[in-house]
Amino acid sequence: MNADSPKPWFVYLVRAANGALYCGISDDAQRRFVAHRSGRGARFFHSSPAVALVYVESCPSKGDALRRERAIKQLKKPAKERLVSDHDPLNVSTIGA
Repeated sequence: MNADSPKPWFVYLVRAANGALYCGISDDAQRRFVAHRSGRGARFFHSSPAVALVYVESCPSKGDALRRERAIKQLKKPAKERLVSDHDPLNVSTIGA
């Protein structure tokens, strides 16, 4: 990446142990997932721990990532599950991977 190009941001979905999906943004989705796994980063995971990073989508800027996050958060759970199932599994991490 050259110095003139902005750093990409990512929208991601993490599955909690209870099956719920958490949506967030970061400039490093893998690092953020590790933080969620260790109990840092979101109160969402206090009741049910993060178990898998199941969806990652690259966005050209933080503003684009925030807009996409808002759109994903407005989806019903079946639509979020479709995002996960249609996503390339080689681009995400799970426990033990």
